[in-house]
Amino acid sequence: MVENNDAQLYERLSSKDRQAFETLYSRYEKLLFSFAYKVTKDRGMAEEVLQDVFVKLWNGTNTFDSSKGKFSSWLLTITRNKAIDMIRKHARHEHYELQDKDALVSGEKPVDKEVEWREDREMIRQAVSELNSDQQKVIDLFYFKGFSQQKISEKCGVPLGTVKGRIRLALKHLKQTMEKGGRSDYEA
Repeated sequence: MVENNDAQLYERLSSKDRQAFETLYSRYEKLLFSFAYKVTKDRGMAEEVLQDVFVKLWNGTNTFDSSKGKFSSWLLTITRNKAIDMIRKHARHEHYELQDKDALVSGEKPVDKEVEWREDREMIRQAVSELNSDQQKVIDLFYFKGFSQQKISEKCGVPLGTVKGRIRLALKHLKQTMEKGGRSDYEA
């Protein structure tokens, strides 16, 4: 009978019933946190995921449909998706954080790294502008917007193999351009 009760509590949330929200929170807080922690393997990220899920629940951002399954399964799916998004978001920034840590360990001043990065960024910008428009689009979607290759395929209406080929050719071109510019430490 809990599942039916969950659906009723969810319905009450649409009218911003604080008691219904608190009941659902106390019922699912530990489960969702444990699940988010299992996915992210990071306590801070798991807490952020939990908060985001319940904010979405309160704001009615996602809509539960009892004909499509159980409330708890729906809530776990939202949690899983948010955890994966969080991991992707942090992975994009991790590369830059590692560069900063490497600079501190090697004794280089962060200012030196910043100047070098600005020079590289301009070289990368120039190299990307030399790509054909299809390659520019997949590089933008994949590296700068974080789309998966499958999502790019769907968004652009081209086969997955074509997306992979465009990324591979674009990276090859970028590597060659960077090497010509005196940067031989880039991997494609």
